[in-house]
Amino acid sequence: MLFLKDSLEITQDNRALILSKCLESEEDFILITHGTDTMVETAQLLGVNIKNKTIVLFGAMLPYSVNQSDGLFNLGFALSSVQNQPPGVYIAMNGQVFDFDKVQKNTSLGIFENI
Repeated sequence: MLFLKDSLEITQDNRALILSKCLESEEDFILITHGTDTMVETAQLLGVNIKNKTIVLFGAMLPYSVNQSDGLFNLGFALSSVQNQPPGVYIAMNGQVFDFDKVQKNTSLGIFENI
């Protein structure tokens, strides 16, 4: 674990640390738990800089502590996705896998969607 903080508080230095740790890792498949507010920004940084690993970011629209949270579903889906996607950076949310550069969070609908 690198840090525990609200994704709105993640700085560019924090993102650089995530990038560095992914690049340094000997693993080819990486899961990243990330808050949904700035998940796309982190995915974009990773996607532009890492081409030889499969990295999947996931989170929850409703926190795990809330009844009916989507967190466990998204975790299971992300775990399956990281094993089945070619090298690249993805966001796994809502039962869908999104390319890092073709996704946005739609806050009014409470979902991630293709752009």
